[in-house]
Amino acid sequence: MLVESVTPELPDTKTLKLKWPDGHNPEFQTGQFITLYWPDAPEYKRAYSLSSCALDRGFYEVTIKREGKMGTRIVDWAKPGQTMFVLPPAGKFLPAFEPGKQLICIAGGSGVTPFRAFVRDATKRELENKITVLYSVRTTNDIIFNAEFHDLAAENPNFNFYVTCTRLHPEDKWTGRRGRIDAAWVKEQIHDLPNTVFYACGPNPLVEFAEQVVLHDLGVPKTQMKTEKWG
Repeated sequence: MLVESVTPELPDTKTLKLKWPDGHNPEFQTGQFITLYWPDAPEYKRAYSLSSCALDRGFYEVTIKREGKMGTRIVDWAKPGQTMFVLPPAGKFLPAFEPGKQLICIAGGSGVTPFRAFVRDATKRELENKITVLYSVRTTNDIIFNAEFHDLAAENPNFNFYVTCTRLHPEDKWTGRRGRIDAAWVKEQIHDLPNTVFYACGPNPLVEFAEQVVLHDLGVPKTQMKTEKWG
């Protein structure tokens, strides 16, 4: 696929837009991932969650942080006009958009990227599912899609976007929440536990914490939680 555009989100994070070849019209689901590799290094492949949704046609978008060999090469060197190989979408990290379901999405760092796809999909389809994103970042300079998430929250009355910063200087003017995501904050978002589906995506410690809160502290069945660990 052709790299159609490369959009900086943060100094170390970019969104890659990959144009589908003519006549290509794949069926896939919001929340899935694609696997990328460069033509000159087919032995080195890396999977990335789609930050675009299944309603976005003609292209895939992935939002990549400068991490590891692939992430560093993409962020530092990917340019429009280049070509990458793309394996078909796969994965089961899918939004539960059945009537009456609430989604609580717990994210850290670049783990927020699939939730952009969730919210895009629900907003475009004007779904009534309540979606809450709890997003942990180091500082206000690390919030990926900040403006877009706030625009989506303004457009979609069923979507809430909450950020907490873990490493702000005490004199920083940020008036929002500080500290890590904790059990009490997660529990505040729950309005109908049997109909709530929990998602956690990001660094292993954050996902494991979310599993502890949801599966053990709240006693929620595993069928009501989906996770993606990013190392």
